[in-house]
Amino acid sequence: MQKPLDIAVVGSGLVGSLLSLYLQRAGHRVTVYDRSQDIRNVNFSGRSINLVMSDRGWRAVAGAGITEEIKKIGIPVDKRAIHKLDSSVVFQPYGKEGQTIYSLSRGILNRKMIDLAEAAGVNFKFEQKVWDIDLAQASIQTGESERGEWTSHQHDLVFGSDGAFSRVRHKMQRQSMFNYSQEFLNIGYKELHIPANPDGSHQLDPHSLHIWPRGNFMLMALANLDGSFTCTLFMPHEGDYSFASLTDKALLEAFFAKHFPDTEQVIPDLVEDFFKNPTSYLVTMKCFPWTYQNKVALIGDACHAIVPFYGHGMNAGFEDISVLFELMDAHGDDWNAIFRAYENSRKPNADAIAELSYRNFMEMSSKTADENFLLQKEIERWFSDLHPDLWVPLYSRVTFSTEPYKQALEMGDFQNAIMEKVLALPGIKTNWKTAEVEHFILSELSK
Repeated sequence: MQKPLDIAVVGSGLVGSLLSLYLQRAGHRVTVYDRSQDIRNVNFSGRSINLVMSDRGWRAVAGAGITEEIKKIGIPVDKRAIHKLDSSVVFQPYGKEGQTIYSLSRGILNRKMIDLAEAAGVNFKFEQKVWDIDLAQASIQTGESERGEWTSHQHDLVFGSDGAFSRVRHKMQRQSMFNYSQEFLNIGYKELHIPANPDGSHQLDPHSLHIWPRGNFMLMALANLDGSFTCTLFMPHEGDYSFASLTDKALLEAFFAKHFPDTEQVIPDLVEDFFKNPTSYLVTMKCFPWTYQNKVALIGDACHAIVPFYGHGMNAGFEDISVLFELMDAHGDDWNAIFRAYENSRKPNADAIAELSYRNFMEMSSKTADENFLLQKEIERWFSDLHPDLWVPLYSRVTFSTEPYKQALEMGDFQNAIMEKVLALPGIKTNWKTAEVEHFILSELSK
């Protein structure tokens, strides 16, 4: 057991609430500050992307002893459902039989996490705007406005889990030798909605991630427990086929009739949802260092915000917690050693999942409907079944293992280079399930 400390967590989102639960159960006194209202009292809708929990997230959830509580509010998803322009649907299994991710409503999950942390003794203070942090003293300043009167709160440690535009990180950025970058995609997103059938059942297969890939834009949908689906339309902000180009009801309906014809019956409130819900932005944010002495540390999106196309923003943040607590066990009360090892371990992996997430937009929006891509996935699955110890597909490395993201990225690039050679073999489209192809891949792996 560590010496009990008085710890502040800034931000009551998914990572902040799970971190607070871990810290409280480790014997520390934890206070969570959040500038927003208690999400449990807010109608959380209009700008969300459903979450998917994979092995990394489940590992962290299991460490807190709340696996069954979370599984109750999720839906297992084992495949993609690719909706083609002709309204036909192709299914792509994510991994081997039994390998699933879980679809979770962000709002429902966040409420549950806060409930669990509060029940463990965490003190949540909502509508507390943090304006400044004394890094050396681990004290935070709250108040109604940036120029108004502030109240000081003294703690032993401060964790900044306050998202991509973190106020804690903002103060850390004033230090010398603090590196920071952010890059906005030209792609934005908007939430839409598929309601349940009158009997409460799902209109589409609830155990699939539904994707309508259309090049530089796409629609996707994940199931909710109430029979509905949360849909997300990803499009450029400007230009042809963009949010800026869909300015009225007629243009919107014509666009969906042309590009997503099979959604007409399942999205009855398209026009209302589209013009009511905001268009949100996507940003990749990187920084370093993530810690200040033995007093302050960033975690989750506050130090590595990524785009959502691999579904790993939450999973990567939860993995931060798993790694942090392994290091707390290893180093005891030496928070200098804990923080140094934490940031040095996680930074390369955070950069790797950022790269993987950026690339996956092209895979989901374009390649999932490409014949060569589908063939590559079939060959990879066939060879992996023959040689499971020699070939683990990239998606499985990222999603169904806890292999470091950096290593998964490197192995994925190596395997993709081999597959490019395989796809160039004469007659491969009709003659791939052969000993010759198997031996070719084995030879390439041994080089």
